[in-house]
Amino acid sequence: MSAAIKTHKQETINQLSDKDERWFAVYTKYKCEKFVAGQLAKKNIQAYVPLVAKTKRYSRKIKHYEVPLINCYVFVKIKKADYLRTLETEFVMKFLKNGNDLLAIPESEIQILKRVGGQAEETFENSSMVLDHGQWVEVVAGQLTGMKGKIMTQAGKKSFVVDLETIGYHLRVNIDLKWLRPIKENIVIS
Repeated sequence: MSAAIKTHKQETINQLSDKDERWFAVYTKYKCEKFVAGQLAKKNIQAYVPLVAKTKRYSRKIKHYEVPLINCYVFVKIKKADYLRTLETEFVMKFLKNGNDLLAIPESEIQILKRVGGQAEETFENSSMVLDHGQWVEVVAGQLTGMKGKIMTQAGKKSFVVDLETIGYHLRVNIDLKWLRPIKENIVIS
């Protein structure tokens, strides 16, 4: 019986595939995420770093830049043949594992990261959508993903002012039409 336990412990869940590309997370050296993604791109390995826009105000200038949403991680879409080439990339430390198990990240979770960073491809057509004052909408991309609110005014041809109610506060923000999806009116915000 102890032999059966030993062989079970030695087995690893390796979700690398010979045929299908799957998403995995690699751990990188601190502040090297963009560099690693560039090096992987040169090797024709699809890499994704979720970025968030930041603004820093100095006495004489304002600087806009992007920082990784998750420090020290780059997401790669690879087959089994690309595993070693990925590990051999400069500043890649290791693959993210659960014990000894190399687990794939579902495409849906990568899409969530892209939505939070405002980099998601739209999954629905809304160019002809008409939104009215007081209509309930949900933000489907950007850092406010998942928040619900009411249309207050139209700020341009494709931009609206939306009243987002959270934690007892009302936020009025300009949001592009492509980031909004109409929802049912009888919504209770919690």
